[in-house]
Amino acid sequence: MADNKPTASATPETAPAPKLQYIERVDLDEIFADTVSKISFDGQTLRMEFAVTRMDDMAPNKTPTGKLIPACRLVLSPRTAVDLMNRMQQITAALIQAGYLKQTPPATPNA
Repeated sequence: MADNKPTASATPETAPAPKLQYIERVDLDEIFADTVSKISFDGQTLRMEFAVTRMDDMAPNKTPTGKLIPACRLVLSPRTAVDLMNRMQQITAALIQAGYLKQTPPATPNA
């Protein structure tokens, strides 16, 4: 079976990639999320919504309740979404190597 993974190359081979200088912004807010609550791709943009769980006060003999509150909405171009996927594959490989994740073999179709 052929490997049809998308690649991060979104510019034509003939055009050189621009050299960009990264400028740190120490005033940039950090956002905590413990859930990816929504994700969709409409053909033009990848939209991701991250949320945080806020639990209500616990009461004896009651089912715990809480709220899922959006913390951040992120909209990415297809090129950036592919870059994110490639980087997440690198992180996944590092987590497997470090023993935090187990690699599962690909499923084989029944003949």
